[in-house]
Amino acid sequence: MKIISKVILIAIVFFSSAICAQDEKFRGFEKKHYIGTQAFMVLTPLLDPSPEYFQLNYGYRYTSRDELSVELITWRTSGPIGRPFGPDFEDEASDFPGDIKSTGIGLAYKRFLWKGLYGQIHSTAFKQTYRNPAEETIQTGFMLFNTLRLGYHFKFFKNRLFVAPSIAVTHWPILTNMPEAFQREEDKWANYFVGEPGLHIGFTF
Repeated sequence: MKIISKVILIAIVFFSSAICAQDEKFRGFEKKHYIGTQAFMVLTPLLDPSPEYFQLNYGYRYTSRDELSVELITWRTSGPIGRPFGPDFEDEASDFPGDIKSTGIGLAYKRFLWKGLYGQIHSTAFKQTYRNPAEETIQTGFMLFNTLRLGYHFKFFKNRLFVAPSIAVTHWPILTNMPEAFQREEDKWANYFVGEPGLHIGFTF
């Protein structure tokens, strides 16, 4: 995940440099619908251990500034996701004795604020599958995962392709039924994360 974060941060800097080239009459998507995902999903097979990340979004633009989307997401985590950037980020010493496979569905609302600048709020309900080192299920739980995102939306190829780098604050107010050994590590960290990078890509139609 450190590699993913660095790739996304570099992409954010790159795409931010193109803001001045955006259409002065930016009106969000020119089409009503889109299919998208997070760009770093393509890197997951290359990482060891793999985060097993997959995301698929369907969005609908119902005004020139507003859109709603449905998100299907799954990922694997080996330690508390509240560990901040720095020496503690993904420190193996605070990993779980196993991992968590999260599978969920979420809703998101996006509002264009100025040209391609947007704010977005997501709320996702996850089934949490707690597994031992052999990837055998120990027990299951639930997580409510919320995200507040600020980003910029770039359009390419006659508005058919978009790239949207962003930065976010995440918060999970509900996290249930963790095994005791997992909970001990989870309790050492906050239930929020500041500065999560994102790189959303997709096609409109």
